Amino acid sequence: MAFIEANELVKTYRPKGAPVLRALDGLDLSVPEGTVAALLGPNGAGKTTTVKVLTTLIRPDSGSATIDGVDLLADPQAIRRMSGASGQYAAVDENLTGFENLLMVGLLYHLGRREATRRARELIELFDLVEAQNRPVKGFSGGMRRRIDLAGALVINPPVLFLDEPTTGLDPRSRLALWDVIESLVDGGTTVLLTTQYLEEADRLADSISIIDAGRVIAEGTADQLKASVGGQRVAVTVVDDAQVAPAREILQRYGTGPAATDGDRTVVAPVADGAAALARIMADAADAGITLHDAGMRRPTLDDVFLQLTGHAAEGDDEETAA
Repeated sequence: MAFIEANELVKTYRPKGAPVLRALDGLDLSVPEGTVAALLGPNGAGKTTTVKVLTTLIRPDSGSATIDGVDLLADPQAIRRMSGASGQYAAVDENLTGFENLLMVGLLYHLGRREATRRARELIELFDLVEAQNRPVKGFSGGMRRRIDLAGALVINPPVLFLDEPTTGLDPRSRLALWDVIESLVDGGTTVLLTTQYLEEADRLADSISIIDAGRVIAEGTADQLKASVGGQRVAVTVVDDAQVAPAREILQRYGTGPAATDGDRTVVAPVADGAAALARIMADAADAGITLHDAGMRRPTLDDVFLQLTGHAAEGDDEETAA
């Protein structure tokens, strides 16, 4: 049995004056012990709802789930004792210091003051917060807040960790530092379920990726397996002017084997059968049309391409779940 197992999870909401929202629609998930599983999907796909169900914050309408063999619905208290969670926004008391926040979490878990103090100091060092540990969190930078929040999720040294977009809003340096921490946790045997809007994050961290759309898993595998599933080469061109995006898309569509899509502000990408020949024709047609290219080239499929082909959406942040 997998460490995290979910079968046919269904969760619906009934907003006033709006149609029923089916946030989860028979979702299945299986995560082996000591691995990182990433959940990816467009806005409203059901990623955050999945995390909320697995952390016992909400109950599913139907379906079942276990963590390390413990039934989530039958024994939610046991699930909470073995789980750590860090959401999209740091859940810390801004008026307490970093050390006091971690100490408080330890006391709430009934570790005892001595053990809670020892664990707080250990985590302060692990997350490189020694110099800031006695400052109120309200004076922390965004990256420091994310670190103290993740540290709080690790106070009880949980065997399973749920991370809902843990690096949202962080600068690249802070993001890399958190990736290092997550990798070290997994090396130590922690099982991690991660939702993210950053495809490079899933590419680096995840042992397996589940792509969710409309509340169910529509594809899963390693990053390489998913990229291979869409096949072929891609031509990508970046135009200088926003007004040239549409005509550039028309040209790529002309020579592509599938739909051309915008990937970034002024970059258009299309799958092609013969990369070199297609690129030459596209550049020639762009020149004839007076389109100025900032960049043009061939590349292998990326997770973005997987997203576009499987869901029809580019990958983006998940704001589905204001209600969910």
